[in-house]
Amino acid sequence: MTNHISIIIVNYNTPEETKAAIKSLADLKHFAFDYKIIVVDNGSKDTLKFSQDFLQKNPKVELLLSDGNLGFSGGNNLGIQHAIDTYDSDYYLLLNSDTIVDNEFLQELYNLAKKDPKIGLVAPKIYFHRGFEYFNDSYKEAERHKVLWYVGGKVDWTNLLSYHIGIDEVDRGHFDQIIETDYATGCVTLISREVIERVGRLDDRYFLYSEDVDFSLRVKEAGLKVVYCPSSVVYHKIGRSSGGAGSTLQQYYQTRNRIFLAMRHAPWRYKLTALRLALNSLLGGSRSERKAVIDVFIGRMGKQAVV
Repeated sequence: MTNHISIIIVNYNTPEETKAAIKSLADLKHFAFDYKIIVVDNGSKDTLKFSQDFLQKNPKVELLLSDGNLGFSGGNNLGIQHAIDTYDSDYYLLLNSDTIVDNEFLQELYNLAKKDPKIGLVAPKIYFHRGFEYFNDSYKEAERHKVLWYVGGKVDWTNLLSYHIGIDEVDRGHFDQIIETDYATGCVTLISREVIERVGRLDDRYFLYSEDVDFSLRVKEAGLKVVYCPSSVVYHKIGRSSGGAGSTLQQYYQTRNRIFLAMRHAPWRYKLTALRLALNSLLGGSRSERKAVIDVFIGRMGKQAVV
């Protein structure tokens, strides 16, 4: 029996990156499954459009239009719901619009997921795309395209942080083992149908940041595995749609969602750490950080106006 995978790409003001991601999927190798590419335009300033020529060259592409910006979680949830209603898919792949894929990446994710029914989420090895490294001048030319962005995720409750294992390291084969990991990055994640049925979808309350960590923790709490697959390879151009490091937008959502995540999932003693973070942000934080603390404790979640 042929399984079906819905590949969901959320576009938000990145039309050229989205088209490049779709083009990289054109030569996708696949055996024992069929797939559809569902592109969600997430309330972009200029609505995404595909020419007839582009659609003829990429016949598996379908475009959905959102009435507004639903955030990372909401945009992907819209695509997942469409895939459920239209294709009754067996798996759902979240794929960032600023990625370029190896043509065997999905087959490798699928093969691993099929081997173990307890696997709920599986994520690939992700490199920085050439020229998009954080420390661009630190690498030799031969090392470009081999700088790691994600090879598994770690949740550090002591510091209320989640981070990518191996980030900024040059790949020397030292992360080539399949492992269970704390969380799968939302950049590229294959989700089983069982996860959707037992756990649900991404939590819209996060809107931006930490929703992938929350989703992974919920999957693990349901008794399913979150796994890193090194034989699957993707390249990431590192999106900047949120305004960049240190922006008001980033400060607000990261502060609010770190506290929210900890209060939902952290062991009890680390919930006290979250309360200390909240108090410090109220007393000495920026205006956006103070607003973040107030909002999380009065339950004002989802998309918010950030001053």
